[in-house]
Amino acid sequence: MTLRVSPASLQDWALVREWAAAEGWNPGAADAVAFFAQDPEGFFLGRIDGEPEPVSAISVVNYSDDYAFLGFYLVRPEFRGLGHGLATWRAALAHAGGRTVGLDGVPDQQDNYRRSGFTLAYRSARYVGEVPLPDRPVTGVTAAERVDPAVLAAYDNACHPADRPRFLTPWLTTPGHRALVRVVDGRATGYGVVRPAEAEARIGPLFADTPADAAALLDALAAEARAFGAPRIAVDIPGANPAAARLAEARGLEPTFETARMYTGPIRPVAQRRVFGVTTLELG
Repeated sequence: MTLRVSPASLQDWALVREWAAAEGWNPGAADAVAFFAQDPEGFFLGRIDGEPEPVSAISVVNYSDDYAFLGFYLVRPEFRGLGHGLATWRAALAHAGGRTVGLDGVPDQQDNYRRSGFTLAYRSARYVGEVPLPDRPVTGVTAAERVDPAVLAAYDNACHPADRPRFLTPWLTTPGHRALVRVVDGRATGYGVVRPAEAEARIGPLFADTPADAAALLDALAAEARAFGAPRIAVDIPGANPAAARLAEARGLEPTFETARMYTGPIRPVAQRRVFGVTTLELG
């Protein structure tokens, strides 16, 4: 069987979202719009001659001249163990060129990733649950559209290994996504986004100066999730910021599965203490 790997379209990715849902990854309902805005050439499907549907998928999204992120590494169950995943991986990684590549992968695949040149940076865990409604309305939190986009972009840049304006604008404004900013004394001290997903509403990113800022945002985002009918939320907490896990546990969230953040090389400095929830495991 000959596997051919070729670029995927936004329309193609609806099928891959179904695969991700079947794996229990809880993909966001409208994530692909922002994903493809960042790098429309960074999504790939593997097809076997004669098969009507793709058998494999992967994304290698370029953020800058120095950094890319790998995600959506999937093979249909009936085609696993035949080398199609590795062939898809190798073909797609060429898109990154000489960039450092990051990924969030399950720990039992770490040895495979290590053999491909990835090194562990830290572990993360997805925390899931229902955040109790606060006793009083959350103050000091406002809608993102009321804040200067340049301010939000600068805050995001400090918390991510690369500037990502092409991604950020649709991520904040896609219908269904609710973006909130924490403002203290006229200054932005954090922001977060919640969006509908297959199961629990997904929160990401959750960036904040302090645990108190993060707590205010988490409570407000959880309330927004309830507004679109999702009392339960899910947020991916980086182990590199222990205060983030303490906040999640204080709000009654429980860890479910674990992932490993790995890189093939150096990245620019990131304000890790501000990262209380990663944006998305699929694109970092």
